[in-house]
Amino acid sequence: MAVVNGEAVERAYAGQAWREVYTRLTAGRVSLTADDLVRLSTAAYLLGHDDESFESRERAYREYVRDGGPAQAARCAFFLAMPLLLRGEPARANGWLARARRLLDEHGLDCVERGYLLVPVGLQRIQGGDNRGAHAAFTGAVEFAARFGDADLLALGRHAQGRALIKLHRTSEGLALLDEAMVAVTSGEVSPIAAGVVYCSAIEGCHEVFDLTRAQEWTASLSAWCAAQPDLVLFRGQCLVHRSQVLQVLGAWPEALAEARRAGERLSGPRRQPALGMALYQEAELHRLRGEFAAAEDGYRRASEYGHPTQPGCALLRLAQGRTAAAVTAIGHAVTEAADDHLVRARMLAAQVEIVLAAGEFGVARGAADELSAIAAEIGMPLLRATAAHARGAVLLAEGDPSAALGELRAACEGWAELAAPYEGARSRLLIGRARQLTGDDDAAEVDFAAARAVLARLGAATEGALETSLTEREVQVLALVAEGLSNRQIAAELGISEHTVRRHLQNVYAKLDVPSRAAAATHAVQHHLI
Repeated sequence: MAVVNGEAVERAYAGQAWREVYTRLTAGRVSLTADDLVRLSTAAYLLGHDDESFESRERAYREYVRDGGPAQAARCAFFLAMPLLLRGEPARANGWLARARRLLDEHGLDCVERGYLLVPVGLQRIQGGDNRGAHAAFTGAVEFAARFGDADLLALGRHAQGRALIKLHRTSEGLALLDEAMVAVTSGEVSPIAAGVVYCSAIEGCHEVFDLTRAQEWTASLSAWCAAQPDLVLFRGQCLVHRSQVLQVLGAWPEALAEARRAGERLSGPRRQPALGMALYQEAELHRLRGEFAAAEDGYRRASEYGHPTQPGCALLRLAQGRTAAAVTAIGHAVTEAADDHLVRARMLAAQVEIVLAAGEFGVARGAADELSAIAAEIGMPLLRATAAHARGAVLLAEGDPSAALGELRAACEGWAELAAPYEGARSRLLIGRARQLTGDDDAAEVDFAAARAVLARLGAATEGALETSLTEREVQVLALVAEGLSNRQIAAELGISEHTVRRHLQNVYAKLDVPSRAAAATHAVQHHLI
């Protein structure tokens, strides 16, 4: 029987050398104490060996129960339940949580483990839409953590409080608690599993509220944390997804795509991690932006198979493919389904404005832009403010008020510049060019168009959808003149053709672009860089 070198294991554990910890403890598996089994479970979990981690923690639970350690056994039950809960196995998770509560009740214990058991209560309440109840549960966990001086539970509870407050429209308070929890993590006060959970959840919360600056800062910190633990597998996949999201906004699309693919590979082990769907969706988004529609379609489908929502990306893909009616239907359902979550709804509304403008539904677009603007004012994040300004400008342009549109679109461009977001900036600048064109400032418009197209070309952005490539040269000429506001008679005179021929070309354009009117065709042409 191999004998475990306790001092060597302690040194490796303190140095976060998880493979060495795992190797040394598995060599002496038969003789391990309950504490050794917890260390083995932790190392296996961080290395991505989920089944071995579960088995070791289960053995530790039984050892603690046998040796009279009900509090330690209850903590084991908590760490057995949480991965099950996150993987979508609530029945097994609730079984372990019930065991933990029964142990503590039978021994009449007032201990910090009761606080740990409030964390899954809060998570389940959030999943059920009871955000106030979730906040109360997380607050209870924090109170236990403070009373017993438990740094792990304090970080877990505070960051969860923050996420709940964000859902309760108390964004500033929520972000402050996320920052507080993150300071504890970056200061090394929190153990590895709790630290990884807080890192990933806090960054997810930053993306949720469109706080790109915080997301960049904490993502860089998470990357450094992962790099300091070369053996780490568990949180590295989520880290790569978050890096990809940040790189996408910054315009580093090849690097973003590479990170998303690496994330998918790391998360696709024998037991696929919950974040795999997020990685697949992120990869699909990048394919869509680059015009790689078949790959995007496949990515959204696979993301859906792993439980990740596919909107608004899938609806925007339909728009890019020229399937405008399908896009309108899809985004309409997505907006309705997000009625109870203002942050998710904001993402859907931004896409809805673009889609329904292409369909000529200007009233719907105005309503979506106004609601998006109200959410942006409440949240106060630069990314969302710029998004809302772009939406308002696009609607004003479609409504025939280019002068008012210019003010909104300039504000959007200033926001994108501050955020160093080149793709979004180029999209706003295309609309500025269109607005200047309509006000008669053709020279300035050409400068804007050229600058925007140069950025889009550098990024490798799609410039036209699949059906748009079927427009004939003459149809594109007619469409460009429609976008300039010319009548059929004026277009006929400009091109030296009859008005009847102009009408026929326009009927073909409407059919190919799946739009109902001149205004919708012009909007679609500008949005998809056809003119």
